[in-house]
Amino acid sequence: MARRTRSCSSDPRRSSTATQPTRSTEVHPRREGTSGEVVSRARTVRVQPSPDDRISIRKTYKLYIGGQFPRSESGRSYEVSAADGTPLANAVRASKKDLRDAVRAARNAFPGWAERTAMNRGQVLYRVAELMEGRRDQFTAEVGQAEGLRVDRAREVVARAIDRWVWYAGWADKIAQVLGSSNPVASDYFNFTIPEPTGVVGVVAPEVSSLLGLVSRLAPPLVGGNSVVVLASESRPLPAITLTEVLATSDVPDGVVNVLTGRKRELVPVLAAHVDVDALDVWGVPEDLRTDVELAAADSVMRIARRPKGTTDARFDWLDDKASERPEWIAAYLEMKTVWHPIGV
Repeated sequence: MARRTRSCSSDPRRSSTATQPTRSTEVHPRREGTSGEVVSRARTVRVQPSPDDRISIRKTYKLYIGGQFPRSESGRSYEVSAADGTPLANAVRASKKDLRDAVRAARNAFPGWAERTAMNRGQVLYRVAELMEGRRDQFTAEVGQAEGLRVDRAREVVARAIDRWVWYAGWADKIAQVLGSSNPVASDYFNFTIPEPTGVVGVVAPEVSSLLGLVSRLAPPLVGGNSVVVLASESRPLPAITLTEVLATSDVPDGVVNVLTGRKRELVPVLAAHVDVDALDVWGVPEDLRTDVELAAADSVMRIARRPKGTTDARFDWLDDKASERPEWIAAYLEMKTVWHPIGV
């Protein structure tokens, strides 16, 4: 008897499944209810956000006055851009009252800082360098953006800034030995000459070198026991504000260093005319303001520290150790006191 065969395609059940598209279904957890029915429960899937989707917290750059970080009493700010014009942040635009508050804080802090032993001042300043070392990456990023430097170049600038701070800190207990003297006199007296700090020093920071130049001009007056009011670079102030965060967490007493950001044309004449400022570093003063600033400072017989003759702020090589590591920059903010003491008394 002939045997009949049937192909798979003739089976209606097989043909229907072969022609329909396949679908993947999600199996939900199932449980039985109290009455025996089957209850389906939807599953909640949590999607973890990617790190790239996170909104970063932008840093607020403030003033540094008397160990505090206030905003300007005027409420003003101005935009700070990178070397390529990209907006970076809004910095506080200090007012005249902010400057007066900074000078008052520096004056109050001066006696305690000046009375510390030279060795202790050196230890405190060395501690600043230690904390700067811990923030090298942050300083590198800010200096690179501000000055338009490659990462390796910015890293070198930051390293030299830290090393320069250490170099000046080492002079704290040595400068008196170099500048002081025992003087021979033709009488029955001991005669000694010793250096003493001038007082409150105003520093108009270099405009081009945002960190290395600032450190090179800020450290010398501190080494001698002076308190300082700094006008940071107007166009590149962010590394200076980050430096104040280092100072605030170091052993530097509140008020010894005060840093303002803002318009130099607005603040420099006020600083120069302030009668409670004893010395002024005019390195970063715009050229067209220099004469008027020095005339204003002369009214209170203010000591003036200038750039080396024939140099400009824009072209000065701050990486040159011979040009930037100078004991004379410390001596510029010291007064020499001579003491006569009778022999045998």
